[in-house]
Amino acid sequence: MSERPTPARLGPVDMMVLGSHGMRTRPMRAVLSALGIAIGIAAMVAVLAIPASSAKALQDQLAALGTNLLKAEPGESFAGTPAPLPSNAVDLLKRITPVTGAAAIGATGAKVYRSDHIAPAETSGLKVLAADANLFAEIKATLAAGKFLDAAVGKLPAAVLGSEAAKRLGIGSIDPQHPPQVWIDGQFFTVVGILDPLPLAPDVERAVLVGWQVATAKLGFDGKPTMIYVHAKDSQVVAVQSVLGATLNPEHPNEVKVSRPSDALAAKNLVQNSYDALFLGLGGVALLVGGVGVANTMVISVLERRREIGLRRALGATRRQVWGQFVAESMLLSALGGAAGVVIGVLATAIYALLQGWPAVIPIETLLGGVGLSLVVGAVAGAYPSMRAARLPPTQALA
Repeated sequence: MSERPTPARLGPVDMMVLGSHGMRTRPMRAVLSALGIAIGIAAMVAVLAIPASSAKALQDQLAALGTNLLKAEPGESFAGTPAPLPSNAVDLLKRITPVTGAAAIGATGAKVYRSDHIAPAETSGLKVLAADANLFAEIKATLAAGKFLDAAVGKLPAAVLGSEAAKRLGIGSIDPQHPPQVWIDGQFFTVVGILDPLPLAPDVERAVLVGWQVATAKLGFDGKPTMIYVHAKDSQVVAVQSVLGATLNPEHPNEVKVSRPSDALAAKNLVQNSYDALFLGLGGVALLVGGVGVANTMVISVLERRREIGLRRALGATRRQVWGQFVAESMLLSALGGAAGVVIGVLATAIYALLQGWPAVIPIETLLGGVGLSLVVGAVAGAYPSMRAARLPPTQALA
């Protein structure tokens, strides 16, 4: 009695070689099938990496600007009328021991124009603000051109433009020999400086700053601040924030609005990232569609390769070996798409971060997860076609 032949063993490398056979013989189909996986993985990598880059940029920005900056501004009384801050508000706040510095700005109500030939209604939406000489240091401003208002210049008809104000007025540089001028309440003010963007002080970005004394003398400013920027010791920021209202208005501390600009900036970033779940879901849909495409490709591959399957079974290949061949092919196909998707996602993140001026942050778990997820999709997508191929009787396959 003859012994039943023992089927040859196929190692992992042999299984991968067999699995790649279908991809090598039909390269265009393999590329198109992997494309859906690539799009899904690229979307997921980008959706996870871009917020990480944005968060890192925000952390760097807050570290440079400081999270110990507080802002106090007038609120409203119980009757709904404005509750102005006292004229000596800065001096009052400096009495608080943990406060390291304070500076005020005040709305003058004046209108600013590029020249005296501009129609009165075309104000460009800009404010003219009186500014303390030490405002520059308190909001950690930097200059794009010129200089800021010091104690001497603050007494003269001179102005410093916020970054947005400079854009709206069409002033991008300052020639020391022939500095530009702006028309404020019937008189020319010489522009001596332009500020860089100030994320923690957007009101200053959209304003024209003049000295406190010249605003009082020439623009009818009443000397009452409309906003005060306060720096406190890092460990005492919350404590200082809780007493600012009572210090500025002891009788009605609730009539003073106190905020922390860095919190607002972080909240803005959180709202911006709230769309991440949506895009992650879209990436998941693309990945699902890609998985269906791989499954469809594998089903067609099984139908087209019936004779190959029958011949292999007739020569002694086991059902497990046939099943492993097609699962390996499905996983290789998905791995190809996953690797391509990771590369595309990384490039998209790097380009977007570069355009935004952010550091590109690519979490390593995102890269590993992208490839791993594509392999899982490949295994699931190839499960049914592989079982169908393994169950195909040799006689039926060769018929």
